[in-house]
Amino acid sequence: MAYRRTERVNKHLAARHSAIMAAARELAAASGMGAVQIVPVAERAGIAAGTVYRYFPAKIDMVRALVTATTEREIGAMRRAADAAPGPLSAIAAAITTFAARAIRNRRLTYAMLAEPVDAQVDAVQLDYRKALAAELASRIGVALASGHLPEQDVVLTSAALVGILLEALFGPLAPAPSETPSKVRATVQTLTLLSLRALGIVDARARGLVVQSAWPADEAA
Repeated sequence: MAYRRTERVNKHLAARHSAIMAAARELAAASGMGAVQIVPVAERAGIAAGTVYRYFPAKIDMVRALVTATTEREIGAMRRAADAAPGPLSAIAAAITTFAARAIRNRRLTYAMLAEPVDAQVDAVQLDYRKALAAELASRIGVALASGHLPEQDVVLTSAALVGILLEALFGPLAPAPSETPSKVRATVQTLTLLSLRALGIVDARARGLVVQSAWPADEAA
């Protein structure tokens, strides 16, 4: 009996945690990271604020958990796309395309997770996400470099530069106004992928079909 009771309690706790995370994510997607506060999250999740505090003693703990979960989900999507690609260069293209497409599909949420200015504590958490993104790109670039598919380059510097390209082009003050038109979104993703591949030294990426192959990732829950 004790075991079954413990299992029920664990399921209840996990369900509460999931509800809190879902509410926090919805608030971030709707109003930005600044809106992710204990009381609004509790109200959206339909639980008492005191209950949220049991899981997350401070707002930054909740924000950190939210960004960490988002990082794992998005990096996981990039890895699955890259792993399914037929070669090291198409793997890079698939990873970039997947990130860009999902970021556009969830523009407000991605901006909140990666780049929205809030405060120093949130900035540090966002930086961890950017580091994870750069590390994933660096690992793919390193494989292509080791196999002779790319010209010699500083992998750490190059991957950091690619993150800068993607974030500035999608969310920076000079970024074009977002468009929900499928053809426009597809063109934006292809342009960013092509630009990134050229930055790596693949001047004939389009001729090789790398951008066409990776024009759009498989549709999955974002």
